[in-house]
Amino acid sequence: MLAVISSHAPIGMEGELVSVEVDIRRGLPGVDVVGLPDGAVRESKERVRVAIRNSGFTFPPDRILVSLAPAGVRKEGASFDLPIALGILAASGQIMTDGACAAMVLGELGLGGAVRPVHGVLSAVGTGLEAGIDTFLVPRENLREAHALGKGRISGIRSLREAALALSGQEAEDDESEEDRTHIPMAASDVGDLSEIRGHDNLKRALEIAAAGRHHLLLFGAPGSGKTMAARHLPYLLPSLDREEALAVTRIHSIAGVLPPGIGLLTRPPFRMPHHSASAEGILGGGRLLKPGEASLAHHGILFLDESPEFGMSLLQGLREPVEDGWVTIARAGASVRYPAAMQLILAFNPCPCGNLGRPRHVCICSTTEIHRYWRRVGGALLDRIDIRVPLSPVPTADMCAPPQVQKAALSRQKVAAAAALQRERYAGSGFAWNARIPSGLIDAYCPLDSECRRTLLETAETLNISSRAFHSLLRVSRTIADLESSPSIRAEHLKEAIQHRRYGDSDYFWTRV
Repeated sequence: MLAVISSHAPIGMEGELVSVEVDIRRGLPGVDVVGLPDGAVRESKERVRVAIRNSGFTFPPDRILVSLAPAGVRKEGASFDLPIALGILAASGQIMTDGACAAMVLGELGLGGAVRPVHGVLSAVGTGLEAGIDTFLVPRENLREAHALGKGRISGIRSLREAALALSGQEAEDDESEEDRTHIPMAASDVGDLSEIRGHDNLKRALEIAAAGRHHLLLFGAPGSGKTMAARHLPYLLPSLDREEALAVTRIHSIAGVLPPGIGLLTRPPFRMPHHSASAEGILGGGRLLKPGEASLAHHGILFLDESPEFGMSLLQGLREPVEDGWVTIARAGASVRYPAAMQLILAFNPCPCGNLGRPRHVCICSTTEIHRYWRRVGGALLDRIDIRVPLSPVPTADMCAPPQVQKAALSRQKVAAAAALQRERYAGSGFAWNARIPSGLIDAYCPLDSECRRTLLETAETLNISSRAFHSLLRVSRTIADLESSPSIRAEHLKEAIQHRRYGDSDYFWTRV
């Protein structure tokens, strides 16, 4: 007898619909799994055999063939355990199904028959709904995630026996409840607000602008000047994700297997801070299993690279395309996948390898060649894509002892939220939502300038000898500053402030040598 159960292979953002076909025939007892299974899928036959027996069913003493179609797509992970087990029970006549591929089934099996959570459930539900499947059996721990799309009949399964009852059309012991449909939002950053940053008024203003327009940010200065602390506090200013953004972020985290248990939608922008020893596959994605990297996990959020020159030079240069285009394309001999990576990049590093260059009452022991080599690790091409640059010095003791400015920090967050609302309304239906993402072809439409602004911009372009990319960057930052002031047009003071945030203050010495 032939039985067919639908399942899902998490490949790329959408994944692939997989038909688990089980045929039982007379012959020497054994189980063959075909269809490009990896090691975890091949081992599933032993887990399935024991789980079926320990769940009170009979494992057929016949020849069993399990085919995972389409045969040309590689199947990975343990999420095929449950559909294979149900297919064997259906093919042996121990359970009755409503029809072939009537439901999508996902889940890993324990030896006692318990169903364990898997990754990629949100992507699987989306793929199944597009294919016309409206019934889903998922592990109980993945139920909130499966309900994120708000469609389909979804049952949370705890055991193989419960799944068999549900697939037979009988009511499961513990089906979905209103509580399981509730989305638990991802908690906001566990750090405090900007009032914890003492002094650094220029830095706070730069953070406000960067958060309002999602502009890329560079922080450089001596050790202990507050670079890392500032980057960690930036998520406080960011507004929550809208539903479309939350679905995209949750799907990526689910595919990568890093979605916290019991979570529905991630409603706060993600903050990713990989160590400088991370590989290119860890940052950009890829590897043997073609998984999204840190750049994609930071989609609609922040990717913070502390001590940036310590990362591999090729890795940093590989960030140029996602920083500008918002996508990471991973091409391999057997497959090519594309992950979204519209993140906000924050770079932080010292002015020199020892960190003492320009620091009062400290001596720099680095040679000019070492400083030159240190800055070249980041590369001029990537630096040209950074909209806002902030040189930092250690905070004076008097500022450290001053009381926190709580009201001013709360006002900054309100201004950022108001500016974000203006941008969402202005760019509705345009394919982007932030000033930092305005396409070059639409700069003139969204960033018109009067005669005074044009004269200022032309003078700046000639004085600083900026690239065309930097030219557009100044206009985008100016648009954000105008939004923070609720100004419908860009004025000269907005443009001049944007220029100051890109001029690097007194640090021109370093940048002219990059």
